[in-house]
Amino acid sequence: MSGRARLALCAYAATLLAAGALIPLVDGVGWLVQAAVLLGVQSGVGALARRVPLARTLTIGVQTLVTLLLLTLVFVRDHALFGVLPGPEALMRLGELLVAGGEDVGTYAIPAPMTDGIKLMVVGGVVLIGLAVDALAVTFRSAAPAGLPLLALYSVAAGLSDGGASWLWFLLAASGYLLLLLAEGRDRLSQWGRVFGGAARNSGGLADGLAGVGGGSSPVRTGRRIGVLALGIALVAPLALPALDSGLLGGKGPGNGRGSGGGTISAVNPLVSLQNNLNQPDNREVMTYRSNIENPQSLYLRILALDEFNGSEWRSSTRRLTDVPDRLPQPTGLGRDVSVTEVRTNISASRSYQQTYLPLPYPASEVRVGGRWRYEPEGRTLVGDDGQTTRGAQYEVGSLVVEPTAAQLAAAGPPPEELVREYTQVPGSLPGVVAETAEQVTEGASNAYEQAVKLQDWFASDGGFTYDTTVTSGTGSSAIARFLRDREGFCIHFSFSMAAMARTLGIPARVAVGFTPGTMKADGAISVGLRDAHAWPELYFEGVGWTRFEPTPSRGSTPSWTRPEVPTDSASDVAQPSADTSAEPSAAPSAEDSCPPQLRQEGGCGPSQEPGAALPTDRGTPAGTVLLVVLAAVLVLVLPLSPLLWRTRARNRRLGSGGRTPADAAARTLAAWREISDEAWDHGIAPDESLTPRKAAARIVRLGRLDTTAAEAVHRIAGSVEQVLYAPEPRPSAGLAEDALTARAGLRASAGRGARLRATLLPRSSVRVVWAVTERRTALAERWAGRPGAGRWTARLRRLTRQHG
Repeated sequence: MSGRARLALCAYAATLLAAGALIPLVDGVGWLVQAAVLLGVQSGVGALARRVPLARTLTIGVQTLVTLLLLTLVFVRDHALFGVLPGPEALMRLGELLVAGGEDVGTYAIPAPMTDGIKLMVVGGVVLIGLAVDALAVTFRSAAPAGLPLLALYSVAAGLSDGGASWLWFLLAASGYLLLLLAEGRDRLSQWGRVFGGAARNSGGLADGLAGVGGGSSPVRTGRRIGVLALGIALVAPLALPALDSGLLGGKGPGNGRGSGGGTISAVNPLVSLQNNLNQPDNREVMTYRSNIENPQSLYLRILALDEFNGSEWRSSTRRLTDVPDRLPQPTGLGRDVSVTEVRTNISASRSYQQTYLPLPYPASEVRVGGRWRYEPEGRTLVGDDGQTTRGAQYEVGSLVVEPTAAQLAAAGPPPEELVREYTQVPGSLPGVVAETAEQVTEGASNAYEQAVKLQDWFASDGGFTYDTTVTSGTGSSAIARFLRDREGFCIHFSFSMAAMARTLGIPARVAVGFTPGTMKADGAISVGLRDAHAWPELYFEGVGWTRFEPTPSRGSTPSWTRPEVPTDSASDVAQPSADTSAEPSAAPSAEDSCPPQLRQEGGCGPSQEPGAALPTDRGTPAGTVLLVVLAAVLVLVLPLSPLLWRTRARNRRLGSGGRTPADAAARTLAAWREISDEAWDHGIAPDESLTPRKAAARIVRLGRLDTTAAEAVHRIAGSVEQVLYAPEPRPSAGLAEDALTARAGLRASAGRGARLRATLLPRSSVRVVWAVTERRTALAERWAGRPGAGRWTARLRRLTRQHG
């Protein structure tokens, strides 16, 4: 193996070893196999370009182009020209995936699910790092600086994992870099000889051969010094890197409050997290709870509210944090004449559920939880401080069940001006169709409450909307307009659109994010899973406060105060069925029994009945893409091994048992001799067709330095060949296969390690395949030329070639 090929192989291995530090960050290791295949193709293209040879910049350019084609084929094939050429649409889709991947990274806890965006970031990042390492170490023959991209890859993984990148991954990454340095040192010394700079400190051995210096500054010594410096930086850099905040619905969030009475909170966009959670194949449990509430289907677990709409996304405003009071203050806007009942809920979070915001029933009045938590008064949210998360948390919450009547909401007075200014702001980029549609839908309403109910009913039933969790994501102004036009989406689209339309009508609105009530278990506890993730609008009414609405069809439960068709004088009758149905689950574990009749008809009784969540329609990667990736992997893995596979097959065929006729015996003898000749050729003894079998055997024994046993085996086979070729009555010999294997063992025993490896992986005799293909092609050409009319067809083909060439 040449020095440059050895460098390329070491660069490939070093990149994969450093990429191992990313394994703790995501679920599964299939991405690593995919990255290994793409890296292999990229390295192979570089090797071919350097062999041409091309200029260094052209070599890197060709590798970059091939890398772009590979990423296009794997990730955006449906948007590419001919499935592989990255046109404008494909490049735009790649950009969208990168943006989505960034949002996913900021959303999920470690290990994050392998979404398309995260996979592009991880696989693409590894491939780009591999390109940089290959360019520096192989194309420019400078392995020491190649440690910088490897260091960057490991440091990013260590910083994101927050301690998940153990010493094992560091050891693997460091070993890959040192392997690259040693390969470069060996390559340099093989070209320039020993670097003299003083007396050698060691006598012999690899260390002496690589160092070979006294006080001089050899390239290898410099490389080792840079390597030690890089490894030291790798140890220190993760300590200086801030852990990436993640997690609205699964991961650590961006709360960064510190100290008593200080700190702020700023939330992330929950869109991608919600959509991916709703499309999870398994409804992984994130928490369980028990509550003494009469109607469990009305107990939503709220994480936080998104109250700022800037045209591109809904997000939570930056708020001031305070210490958690023993008793939370009275909810804003809640009057004394509204029916209020306080309930207690005990919640236990799974250890796999790790994020900064504490899910609470709204509005909470008291929270008993251990750990470091801070309180944000405006949204009545608890956020973890100094790395505190929900992982394994067990806490008790007192909360208020606020039950306003339709008459109370209809008679609500004007909200405070300050609240109206903040919660009715809409960006200038909001299309006019949003406000126009809001006016049309609410036409005839005499107050804000009737407008809100009309909006909810239009989204939930009257407007012809379809619940679909596979719809293209989007939270900005254009996404709302597109949703109103196509009328397909999931809870994010419904809640964001209703909140925006309510704001255009002058109704203060925001969007709450959290979980629907979950599913009743046999022991009376309620289980909340990933598919229970949800978003809903909250509208403000003076005298009641922030009030939940449910515009998303087949999700959650419709609030009783939004059913205007029920007469107000029979409100007690409306409440009675809820109490009856909530009492049934205590006797039967079925989630359907605990569901109100109206919600059961809508198909909203738990995740198992939700068409969008229980049966995701995302069909995953197209079969054609999978097939092409598999074929590419097979080619990358099989092509380098094809000489070995052919040689093994040829040996087994030659030494296998055949027929019993004299002709079969002669064929077996000649096949055994061919095997001995090829084995010697593989070990560097080229065949000489001018020699007799006896002289050829003596040559193999002499050049191969065979011992007595192997030499006798070679001579026996040569004697058998002479019998077959020259004797009047050939006598078949026994034990030819055993003699051939004995001779092979002798050749391998006398050869060095490198020669044995070359003979196994790249046998010289495999060139016979090329010869055989050439002979067959020549034979076919001669056969074609001999057919009647072949000359006429050949002349016509030549004319066509000239016309189009």
